[in-house]
Amino acid sequence: MPVKIFISALAVMLILSGSTTAAAAVLFGPPQTVSREAGGLNTAIGYWYRETKLENSVEHVFRQNEIYSQVSYGSGDRWELYGRLGVADLQISDAFSSGNAATITSGNDFQENWKFFGTLGAKWFLPINKIFGVGAFIQGTYYFNNFTGDVAGTAAGTPFAADLKVRDMWDVNFGLGLQTVVNDAIKLYAGPYLHYAEAKLNLSADITGIEFGTTAARLKNNSSCGGFIGADMPLGKGFRLNIEGQYAEQFSLGAAISYTY
Repeated sequence: MPVKIFISALAVMLILSGSTTAAAAVLFGPPQTVSREAGGLNTAIGYWYRETKLENSVEHVFRQNEIYSQVSYGSGDRWELYGRLGVADLQISDAFSSGNAATITSGNDFQENWKFFGTLGAKWFLPINKIFGVGAFIQGTYYFNNFTGDVAGTAAGTPFAADLKVRDMWDVNFGLGLQTVVNDAIKLYAGPYLHYAEAKLNLSADITGIEFGTTAARLKNNSSCGGFIGADMPLGKGFRLNIEGQYAEQFSLGAAISYTY
């Protein structure tokens, strides 16, 4: 019966989240802290595959693989503060696509390897009974390094080479989660969230037919809400496995292994 109620509530929340184009950076985790009730630390390592859409005059899909470590402090099964440090790559679809037949580029997509990012977050949980509870969280991520990619080609027969720089990339998320506990150990959770993300892009030269140029373009997400669902389960000896998916128009998912001290 608890699982049926949880699934029904999940369906309602995902319907309320609507059709969106947002996706969040890094998983949110269960609403309730996994730290000891008396208070203490938990640490985690995780992997996140992220897809999101950012746009200026043209919409682009941003894809990332992110690996991170996390340190959290929680208490009373009611609240938690956490910080993450990780590395991420970046691929942007059609960043170098030419809108002019006289301009030919070496490739359409932007791609760059690992750069550092950091995340700070806080969550609060209110138990309804031994099985159900509701929570809220806020989480923000900032990418410390610029992503840089090269493009070459010809414009009206003249060779060119230029660099595209992605800088000041960040996002912030606020969400509500419903949680249920199965078999006294497995936490199932889901809910809607609000999301804002942006990045600044500029090319080192103005090339006819290529969207980006020397004037910085600010890209941001068009829609601001989405839905998430996840499970957190014990592995034994203080370790837990957290699996989560987030869906808007793009799907993001990942997993983390935590240890409670």
